[in-house]
Amino acid sequence: MKIETKTEALNIVETSYLASLSSLLWIALYYLPVGGALLRLILPLPIILLHLRRGTKTAFEGLLIQFLLLFIIMGPFRGTLFLFPYGILAFWLGWCWLKEKSWKLSLTMGVIIGTFGFFIRVVALSTLVGDNLWLLITRASYGLIEKFIGLFNLSFSPSILSIQLVAILLIIFQEIVYVLTVHVVAYSLFPRFKLTIPDPPRLLNNLVDLNNS
Repeated sequence: MKIETKTEALNIVETSYLASLSSLLWIALYYLPVGGALLRLILPLPIILLHLRRGTKTAFEGLLIQFLLLFIIMGPFRGTLFLFPYGILAFWLGWCWLKEKSWKLSLTMGVIIGTFGFFIRVVALSTLVGDNLWLLITRASYGLIEKFIGLFNLSFSPSILSIQLVAILLIIFQEIVYVLTVHVVAYSLFPRFKLTIPDPPRLLNNLVDLNNS
């Protein structure tokens, strides 16, 4: 392939570098016993950064390169899991911010992507380890309900439906916190790369106005 312009060269270099960085972050998240929360937080940022700097086509190529790298290094099963939800979420947020879409849209769809991605990962990992991981989640949900009942001394016996409903609500809440935190970090960090994302809703101004602190 003949490179004719500086832009083409930069596209190739940045795509390779940021896709490799994102792949290393995923490998570290999967195998290292510490730093999981921080790695989860910064994992979508390289592809988002590539999307904002080089556009949708290049970001898609970066996501494809990352998939191929992880497919080769980690195998088809573990290598593909990064897509659910981190890879797809990163591409979605990059597209929203490139097109200057509102936080309401990027947050709402981001939470939906994260929630469905969580369930896909539960099914995939349950198949991998040969155990139903959803049972562990519902047991944790039941333990939380029991503590709540004991705290307020309630005469209430939770049903299976209510236990699973609480588990789903906890997953959705977790994804809301995660996707919102990614928004906040990107809003405070990306101006240093001379990139901007749309301003947050007025309700969240005090939370995300980190640059002035």
